[in-house]
Formats: sequence, C-alpha cells, structure tokens
Amino acid sequence: MSGYQRLTREQMAARVARDIPEGAYVNLGIGLPTQVANYLPADKEIFLQSENGLLGMGPAPAKGEEDPDLINAGKQPVTLLTGGCYFHHADSFAMMRGGHLDICVLGAFQVSQHGDLANWSTGAPDAIPAVGGAMDLAIGAKQTYVMMDLLTKTGESKLVAECSYPLTGLRCVSRVYSDLGVFDLGPDGARVVERVDGLSIDELQRLTGLTLAH
Repeated sequence: MSGYQRLTREQMAARVARDIPEGAYVNLGIGLPTQVANYLPADKEIFLQSENGLLGMGPAPAKGEEDPDLINAGKQPVTLLTGGCYFHHADSFAMMRGGHLDICVLGAFQVSQHGDLANWSTGAPDAIPAVGGAMDLAIGAKQTYVMMDLLTKTGESKLVAECSYPLTGLRCVSRVYSDLGVFDLGPDGARVVERVDGLSIDELQRLTGLTLAH
C-alpha cells in the first residue's frame, strides 16, 4: 500500500453524493450506501426513497433524537424532511419496478467490467442469501451505482472480468465507487474515471487483473 491511501467510508460516501443531481429520486441500499445521505448538500433538493415505504428521507438523527417508528430498510433510524411521506411497501416496490427512481446506490460482492451485479449471495454453503429489493432496484432504476471496497479482505478484486457469484442483475451497473478509484462500466469494459493519489494505472490493473481504459 506504499505511496497511496485508500479512501475512508466517509470519503467514499461524500464522493457518491457529489454525483447526485438536484431533483433526483434516489434509493440508497442497505449498508455502506446509507452513509451517502449524510453528505447530500442541504441546498440541493434530492428525494431519498427507502423500499420499506419512505420518500423524502433525511440524514441520520442526532444521538438521543431517534424515532423508533422512523427507520430505513436497514432498520437504521432516519429523519424525514419537510414534505416527506410514508406509504405501503407494495407502493414502494411499484415505484422501484416502474422506472420512477433515477439512481440507486448498492453494495456488492462482485461487479463485472460490463456491469453485471452480484450482491445477494456468495454461494457459500453456510451463507444466508438476502436479496431483498436489490433485483428490483438494480433493474428498475434508471442508473445503478455500486459503492464497495475494491478488494476483499484477502486481496482479491471485487471488480472482475466475469462474476463468479450468483447474479443479481445483468449489465445494470453503470459506475463503481471504490476506496481506490471510480470506474465507469459498459460493453467495452471498465474505464478509470478517478484513482487515489499515488496509485498508478499499472498498479490498478495489477490489483484488478483487468485491462482498464483511462
């Protein structure tokens, strides 16, 4: 790791938030993506949707101000902005499946260079599959972003030529935000949009095992 520093979770969340335009309807997936809500600028009107039936979700509440009846899909306490609303989760899924979300941000176990997504199971015998609404979001949203560490704890790339884990969706991810760089994905493979200071293209290609456009 000499010569470059990974982005923190907070820096990754802030980086994703920079790319969300005003007026967008956005779903933030369970786990790391939920942190994006804390970095959306207050002067931009962005509508956060949660699949359990919220629209107009705000950032996490201050400590001691949590409302146990106001949670996101990951069961974390959230706030509701002025004008926000609740609705049945069947209506929420209709919104997701009907193409009414501009962006969803999901975590992943693997993403292929062409945009295939695997984020619900590793296929391990003792794994507990948990697809939730990921399939609906990945295919239903106009754009699907993934936010993840680039490497596993054992040093294997999660950005791969072809996914080896069970797929959530085909050719659905357009951009990956990682702790080492940002990548656009498509029919021609992965393209490096940004990389952390001090990390060369050659080293990034060595880490991923991919030929990366830049």
